[in-house]
Amino acid sequence: MTRTVKEKNSSVRTRSLIRLFERLRQFSTDDFFEISSTLFAAIVVVILALTAVVLTRGSIPAFDAYGISFVFGSDWSAVAGREVYGALPYILGTLVTSAIAMGVGVPISLGIAIFLAEMAPGSIRNPLSQLIEILAAVPSVIYGFWGLLVFRFWIVDLIEKPLSRDFGTIAVFQGTPFGLDILTAGLILAIMIIPTVSSISKEVMMAVPSSQREAAYSIGATRWEVVRIGVLNYSRSGIFGAAILGLGRAVGETMAVTMVIGNAIGPAAFPGSLFQSGQTLSSLIANEFGEANPGSLLLSSLIGLGLILFAFALIINVFAQLMVWKVLRVKGRVE
Repeated sequence: MTRTVKEKNSSVRTRSLIRLFERLRQFSTDDFFEISSTLFAAIVVVILALTAVVLTRGSIPAFDAYGISFVFGSDWSAVAGREVYGALPYILGTLVTSAIAMGVGVPISLGIAIFLAEMAPGSIRNPLSQLIEILAAVPSVIYGFWGLLVFRFWIVDLIEKPLSRDFGTIAVFQGTPFGLDILTAGLILAIMIIPTVSSISKEVMMAVPSSQREAAYSIGATRWEVVRIGVLNYSRSGIFGAAILGLGRAVGETMAVTMVIGNAIGPAAFPGSLFQSGQTLSSLIANEFGEANPGSLLLSSLIGLGLILFAFALIINVFAQLMVWKVLRVKGRVE
């Protein structure tokens, strides 16, 4: 009886092994590609989730100590026994410098992309495109050095002093121009995002089918009308995506901004004027992190700033994806 049971168990194991070998024999490269691609995609989700968990856990002491005033407070003092931390001036500094970068950098980038894609001959397009791609690879600290030693003096002489002289009664142009301020930081960011936005926009425009241009020319459109109707309208979703990538770099940029923004602390960092010193979330983290001891409230507050910056990045990308979907849906209905 015992021998019969053992023989049955052995027979079951044998059949299981046979089925396993048959499945392995049927396993194709397509199956391997599907499984590996799924795992790679899952890694991105895991990294994102782990980052959110680590930032949230690290910032809990700061939010427990200050509550919502951590986000909307304006004081920042690491004095022992009188510690108080508020992120609002640095949130506003991040938004203002990013807005300056987008307002200046995106139109210039579009102009460069239109010239390269629609007007420049091949002998100019190729070397100029390579030069722009090289600029995208320049480390941010190099931009910071150039901004600190050269660019800020140009800004003071050519922009800030004339604006202060002619429009000094307006609040955003009040203050003493000296170059280490919010305006310089925003313009440095604008220069930094130009290579990214212009390169992607150029590639998107060059991918527009020639039939779009020919259709516009056939009804008597001018070159500008061809670009506006046949090219920009067709590629607007890709251009929008390029602008969002530039915004993401502007929001998260650290070293170049830290070197030229003046690094004010507390209420003095409120961006009431373009000619005053300020700070962004990333520059404050860079400046203060070296003084934060493990387990301290300062370290938790800096991690809280990182959580806010992380939330900004998520919101920007989700909004961008929703806008692209909306554009594509409307475009599909029109077509």
